[in-house]
Amino acid sequence: MIRIAVFPGSFDPITMGHVDIVNRGLKIFDRIIIGIGNNAEKKYMFPLEKREAWLKKTFNHEARVEVKTYNGLTVDFCKKMNSAFILRGLRNAADFEFEKAIAHMNSGIAPEIESIFVLSELKYGALSSSIIRDIIRNGGNASQFLPDAVQPDTL
Repeated sequence: MIRIAVFPGSFDPITMGHVDIVNRGLKIFDRIIIGIGNNAEKKYMFPLEKREAWLKKTFNHEARVEVKTYNGLTVDFCKKMNSAFILRGLRNAADFEFEKAIAHMNSGIAPEIESIFVLSELKYGALSSSIIRDIIRNGGNASQFLPDAVQPDTL
């Protein structure tokens, strides 16, 4: 049986922490589908097309990674993708509590889909897209926290 995981998120923008979780997830799963969730209620800094392009360029060397966009519930997207797993990264205790609540709800909706948590590497523990957006918004240089596909000339 092929183990397919969905790694959902907004990736606004993708960070080196996200890259780390995908690369480490590839040690566990045969295939990872990066699902860019599209939430009409959320205000994004970067358009969906740009986020999708960054992800595709970042993982263009890895045939086992696919990038897709979706609307609606992540568990419904997992079913559509024939994925039995949701891959999530954890940086700290607050992430754990938040992700645990979502995993419990997802389990109630779709008990056949298992949430798998991977701890971030220590060096990415403080890294978040919201902090990166704040650095960019205020004219700072966030390039050290971003993959090559997301450098200042692509923002």
